[in-house]
Amino acid sequence: MFIKLLERTQLAVGILFLIVFFVTIVIQVVTRFMGVSAIWTEEVATYSFIWSIFMGTAVMLNKRDHFQFDLLLNKLKGKKKKTLYLINDTILLLFSIALFILGSTVVESFWNFRWESLPEMKMGYVWLSIPTMAGTMIIYTLAHMLNNVKTFNREESAQ
Repeated sequence: MFIKLLERTQLAVGILFLIVFFVTIVIQVVTRFMGVSAIWTEEVATYSFIWSIFMGTAVMLNKRDHFQFDLLLNKLKGKKKKTLYLINDTILLLFSIALFILGSTVVESFWNFRWESLPEMKMGYVWLSIPTMAGTMIIYTLAHMLNNVKTFNREESAQ
């Protein structure tokens, strides 16, 4: 239940930033057509796109719809397939933990840097997308692993 709520929230945030991206691009095109320069639109579009991509990445990881090599997974059945999923999830978990730690360091290091066109905005808000994505990827991967272990043990006791 918590995972579904987290996924829906993250998807909503990603969609919100995608809408901000789209609206900003439209504003940029319209203002250029009118001969007016809205210099803030480039940064807003770029940073909102970053947030939308990172939120979508974590959601796709949860749905297991992300990029993967599934040739071997499609050939395996039962315990062998679940074991491969556990190995894959362990690698993803380690990667996500490293990304979370390094992303948090980047946020801390660059928090007070300012946007060029909107100096009121701190770059830390942009960089916060990395540990947010990585943190939810950790949660999703742990949930996958837990579910996999539960079904692995059920299959084992059924035999």
